[in-house]
Amino acid sequence: MSASLVYRNAAVYGVLMRVLYGRHYGARFRAIAAEVPPGSEVLDLCCGPATLYTRHLRGRGVDYHGLDLNERFVADVINAGGRGEVWDLHADTPLPAADVVLMQASLYHFLPDPTPVLDRMLAAARHTVIIAEPIRNLATSDNRVLAALGKRYTDAGDGAQAHRFTEQSLDELFAAHRHRVLEQRLIAGGREKMFVLAA
Repeated sequence: MSASLVYRNAAVYGVLMRVLYGRHYGARFRAIAAEVPPGSEVLDLCCGPATLYTRHLRGRGVDYHGLDLNERFVADVINAGGRGEVWDLHADTPLPAADVVLMQASLYHFLPDPTPVLDRMLAAARHTVIIAEPIRNLATSDNRVLAALGKRYTDAGDGAQAHRFTEQSLDELFAAHRHRVLEQRLIAGGREKMFVLAA
């Protein structure tokens, strides 16, 4: 299955993310990077073009391993000096172990039931799992044109994703793991919510 234009080119992807997040674009990465201890082994799921690694983690001595369905994004990871692997997270395959396992703005790809992916993340992590997910989305906009565009251009290669999280539905997902939640807070100007869980 072919990915939408947004996922075919790292530059297009980066420009769109900057437009969506505006002045909060860098803050969304800094919030996650602050939770990653220097020197950690990091597994980044649905890593995209490795922006988190190249701008915030590479200089901190992390051993970075990015997994993505998109071959171009994986090539970006490798070219940046990290380890990259093409990986379909819809397959029920155990994830490589790492100190920190993280995912940013991609959990919605596994709706309506992202629990199996979350469980595999917890099983792979030695220390923490970090998930940050948008709770304000174009795809759920009251503006029909924006909503249609948000739904149409979010095919990472595994089919268009019509469903998105709200803050309430994301909180409900993590309520089942409340004993593991070390921290939860809004980031990126309130557009995303981040959860840090103990492995």
